[in-house]
Amino acid sequence: MAKVGGISEVEGNANSLEIENLARFAVDEHNKKENSMLEYKKVVNVKQQVVSGMMYYITLEAVDGDKLKIYEAKVWEKSWMNFKELQDFKLIGDAPADCSATA
Repeated sequence: MAKVGGISEVEGNANSLEIENLARFAVDEHNKKENSMLEYKKVVNVKQQVVSGMMYYITLEAVDGDKLKIYEAKVWEKSWMNFKELQDFKLIGDAPADCSATA
């Protein structure tokens, strides 16, 4: 169990349907706000922080044009209120060369 205020790794379920849905939500929200066309590929890493709800720090891969890139999304969720909000979405860098945009 995560302690209040501390950021911890999400063990074992980083690629769970819930986390994947949050990652897709983050990409969709970013696309709406920035009028971009990123295409979600996969979750790379997830951390969480107990706040009034849960703050997720999701490192994900998305295709920008024909380049696979790494982004970090910060998503605030209050599941009991059916609330989620994209707090931050930033480019970390290009995906490693052994990754492929068509994968």
